[in-house]
Amino acid sequence: MLMRNLNQTIGLCNGTRMIITKCLKHCVECKVISGSYVGTRHYIPRINCCPTDSKLPFKLIRKQMPLQVCYVITINKAQGQSLESVGLYLPEPVFTHWQLYVAVSRVTSPAGLRIFIDDTEGGSTSVTDNVVFKEVF
Repeated sequence: MLMRNLNQTIGLCNGTRMIITKCLKHCVECKVISGSYVGTRHYIPRINCCPTDSKLPFKLIRKQMPLQVCYVITINKAQGQSLESVGLYLPEPVFTHWQLYVAVSRVTSPAGLRIFIDDTEGGSTSVTDNVVFKEVF
């Protein structure tokens, strides 16, 4: 997954999913697998990263690829995307209705949705709690 906007006009935006097809010394060749630019190939270069609020007496610079290995997507990162299949693992109660709604609404058909909810004994259940802090009210 691409972790920063490189060139939005050709589809290299934050969150773009890609398959790495070739690793080179200073860049990687990737094929886009999501969005409106599916199938296009791009070279992603190494980028110099340096912290702006460093309290060090020297300038710390590191080179890294703006890519992250991605097997799963968080609920917040999935917002705005349509997926054919969604597997939702809920080891704890859902914090807000909004999170559950966003996660469930990403799938294009009900047949592509699977939800696994842990109960207190480590098994599965079909019910989850909605966590509400009454102290806020």
